[in-house]
Formats: sequence, C-alpha cells, structure tokens
Amino acid sequence: MKVVAFERQAQGTGASRRMRRAGKVPGIVYGGEQKAQMIELDHNALYHALKKEQFHSSILDLTVGEQQTRVLLKNYQVHPFKPLVLHVDFMRVAADRKITMKVPLHFVNAEESPAVKLEGGMISHVLSELEINCLPGDLPEFIEVDLSGMHKGHSLHANDLKLPGSVTVVTHGSENPVIATVLSQAAEESAEAAAEPAAEPAAKEAEKK
Repeated sequence: MKVVAFERQAQGTGASRRMRRAGKVPGIVYGGEQKAQMIELDHNALYHALKKEQFHSSILDLTVGEQQTRVLLKNYQVHPFKPLVLHVDFMRVAADRKITMKVPLHFVNAEESPAVKLEGGMISHVLSELEINCLPGDLPEFIEVDLSGMHKGHSLHANDLKLPGSVTVVTHGSENPVIATVLSQAAEESAEAAAEPAAEPAAKEAEKK
C-alpha cells in the first residue's frame, strides 16, 4: 500500500492542534540509520486506511516529498470518543533485517471439517492474530488457517500452521499455543446456559425501571 505524507516543520502541542484543525495528522518516521523525521498526513486518507486490515500488517510505501521509504505502521492514537486520528508512528524496515509483527488469522473450511459436518461439533477460534518474526519480504498480510481436517476432540496448534519463507511464530513462553479447538454441541449449550442466569437479574432490574 502507498502512503503519502509531507515533511513537518512545526512541532509542539500548539502546532499539532493547529494541524488537526486543518485536517492533518502529525506523525513520525523512525528506525534504521537515518534520523527520525517529523511528518504530517491527510486525516481522512489515513482514517480510511486504518480501517483496512492490510494497512496494519503489510510493508507500506511511504512517500515524503521525492523520497520513498518502506515502513511498517507501529502505533497510532485516536480520540477517545470522536472519529479522529491524533498521531501516527511508522518504522523504517531494511530488507535484510527481521521484524516482529502481529498478523491476523483467516480461518477457512470449518464447514467442511468432519467435526462440524459429521460429528456435531463447533470450532472455537482461540486466537484471532499471531505474532511472527520474519524478513520484510516474507511478511504475509494474513495467515490462512485451514480447518478442514478438524475432528471432535482435536485442537490446532501454532506448529500445525504452514508458514512461508523465514516466518516463525513468537510464542512468549508458550511453546505451541492453541489456535483453534473443537467444542461439542453440549459444551456450547452448557456455556450459554451458564451465562443466562447472570443476565436474568439485569433484565428484571431493567423491567422495574
């Protein structure tokens, strides 16, 4: 994805407020051997880009003036209740240096699995994203998780995933985290039943009001 930004000269809280009133978002680009660079971006373009999944998990081509740099979105701040982006951080990437990123998991073929199709089970997604380490050129926008082989009583772990190129999973102490697991219909109904009594007092209280 391409991102267009402009070099920012003015700094400080007052300058940032004026920038936001003008429909701009202050930001910074850092990393590598170059100095950190202050930038500003069009608010509406950035706001809509942040709604796209790939903007958060892809290498971005950032253009500032005539200079183009490959970066990752590292952080951004939004207003607590207004649809406003307050600040954004990008990190430069080098082709020969590994990066660590969280990428989304896309689950497919659950309906085709024996667990769902034949055994009356339900597949629970334990994780929705996975932290990985890889070279920038191998960074996937998402990791596809094929559930077609799931059976009753079966769990899918990180080591079961087919990862491209130099991609490895960052586990943070858990050697082989569970990605998805099969629940029986009875277990699902039991969980729903356990939640109902807790909801009843609140509903009755609302009726009194």
